[in-house]
Amino acid sequence: MGETVTFWVLAVVSVGAALGMVFNRKAVYSALMLGTVMLCLAVLYAVQDAPFLAAVQIIVYTGAVMMLFLFVLMLVGVDSSDSLVETIKGQRFWAAIAAIGFAVLVILAFGNAVFAPQAGLEGAVGTAGYIRSLALLLFTKYVFAFEITSALLITAALGAMVLAHRERLTEKATQKDLSRARFRGDRPSPLPGPGTYARNNAIDMPALLPDGTVAGDSVNRYIARYDVEEGHLPDDPRLAEATQHKAEEDSK
Repeated sequence: MGETVTFWVLAVVSVGAALGMVFNRKAVYSALMLGTVMLCLAVLYAVQDAPFLAAVQIIVYTGAVMMLFLFVLMLVGVDSSDSLVETIKGQRFWAAIAAIGFAVLVILAFGNAVFAPQAGLEGAVGTAGYIRSLALLLFTKYVFAFEITSALLITAALGAMVLAHRERLTEKATQKDLSRARFRGDRPSPLPGPGTYARNNAIDMPALLPDGTVAGDSVNRYIARYDVEEGHLPDDPRLAEATQHKAEEDSK
């Protein structure tokens, strides 16, 4: 009874997650949906008295492969806006061919599961045990399918990169271009950061320029506005003037 209830609950969850993975427009959500399907498969393996397959499903697929997918997505980056320009030519044709091939495989697998005679768990495992029987099948009868699966995982990682691909509208600026723009601008030196005053190391202490004046860009606008409103100006007239100037700029 418990096995039947578990199967129907996980069947609904896994099928819903699979549909969400296929029809979701965001690659990150699709990867999370795929992880849900893999976890449901692991639980089903455990219910069917296959603890080794359940552990492999969680450790290898859900743990390693899914982390690879998410790492690729985070590394490439996914923009919230959808690109309206098709950057990969001919992808619709090959996607249609792949969809037809996948549909044929699903139909063949479904027909094999329905019409083929059932061997049973004891007949499939025999006296060799779970691990030895699984190894014999993987490296003898299904070695080609096993290698194809490894290639499929690599292709899936590349597919995640393709889904996250966005066309660059402008040429990426090189380090040489950035240096030229910096020296041609108003400030060739780096922007001063807060906490660079020699006697302090805090965000409320502005930085000083080589001539001794206060660097206005290093004054925190929130602290400056608070000091002006509450009347807590620094005793140093240079710092007080810079604080008032920054508060006036922030109020505009």
